[in-house]
Amino acid sequence: MRRLATQSVPLVRHPYTPCEAVSRIDAEVLRIDEGIELVYRVEGDLATLRVPAPQEPARASGLWHHTCLEAFVAGPGASYREFNLAPSGAWAAYAFSAYRKGMTPLADDAAPQLGVERRERELELRATLSLDLGGSSARLALAAVIEESSGRLSYWAIAHPPGKPDFHHPLGFALEI
Repeated sequence: MRRLATQSVPLVRHPYTPCEAVSRIDAEVLRIDEGIELVYRVEGDLATLRVPAPQEPARASGLWHHTCLEAFVAGPGASYREFNLAPSGAWAAYAFSAYRKGMTPLADDAAPQLGVERRERELELRATLSLDLGGSSARLALAAVIEESSGRLSYWAIAHPPGKPDFHHPLGFALEI
C-alpha cells in the first residue's frame, strides 16, 4: 500500500447546534492507492455522550440520528458517495447522482474497514474506504453528528453552508486530495 498524501483538518460545530460534551473534533485524511484512510478524533467528556455499543461491523440505516462520523467523496462532476461510520462498527454507504438526488446503496464490497479506540477523553475512529479514485483528485466533505446523553444533537463539519446543517451541500466539499 502506497501512501500518497495526508491532511489534517478540524471540524467546526454548526452555530445553531450547541454541544457541551465535545471540545474538539479533528479528522485526518490519508490518500492511499486503494482509496482513503480516515481518522476522526472526538475529544471531550465522553461520559456525557451517547455512543453506540460495539458490535460486529454491519450495514445499518439511519446512523445519522445518533453519534456518527461521515465522509462524502466527490470526483469530477455532480455525483458523490456518502459513508456513515458509527463508533459501534455499523456503517452505511450510498451513491448520489447529484445534490441529494439518486440515492443508491453501494454494494457490500464497499464496506469500510473500521477500528475504534475509546480513551478517557478521546474517541478515535479509523476507517479505510476502498475507492477507485484513479489519478484524479477528489473533493471531500467530512462531518460528525454528536448525540449527548440528553438526546441533543450537534453537527460538525469542515465547512457549513448558510442556514441549517446540510452535510450534502456543495459548499461542504471543502477539502481536496
